[in-house]
Amino acid sequence: MSPLPPHTHTALPRPEPCVVFGPTGAPKFRTRAAGLEAAGGRVHHFDSRKLVTERGIHRCFAEVLQFPGYYGANWDALVDCLSDLCGEVTGGVGIVGVLHDTDLILNADHFPLFVSVLCQGADRANAAVDLDGFPADRPTPSEHFLLEFRDFDPESIALRVRQPDLTVTTGADHVAAALNPEVWH
Repeated sequence: MSPLPPHTHTALPRPEPCVVFGPTGAPKFRTRAAGLEAAGGRVHHFDSRKLVTERGIHRCFAEVLQFPGYYGANWDALVDCLSDLCGEVTGGVGIVGVLHDTDLILNADHFPLFVSVLCQGADRANAAVDLDGFPADRPTPSEHFLLEFRDFDPESIALRVRQPDLTVTTGADHVAAALNPEVWH
């Protein structure tokens, strides 16, 4: 499986997933990450022990993804920085962020919002247009997040992340989330 092509902001009946949940070491996860690396992109790893609190999320993402010093360490700033990744962080092609042991944060109060923020940042990064609908003045990277679970239960994960602003789909070996185009586009 090669990296997904950039997502354009059009009314799609089923948006491309920006966040995919699955079991640790799933072959599809490894293949997607390897494909992006082969194309020159980057795979960044996150330890969920550092993502237990909102403050930990902001600190860890700023460190791993080399956010600028003026990063505001709030949800809106996280969306902005995720949507603006370039250069060394993405290899000029894109990123896959792999969050390991996501079981540790599944029941955290901030988890559903965190998933929405990841979807928002990746959706913007993957867009070939800016927020005003004009062609982007930058290359369109591929940005996706893979959340790995030791104890993978698709139904409980889908229930936990399902919210009006997201489209959530399930399969035997994955759960996928993307922005709901009726709400966001």
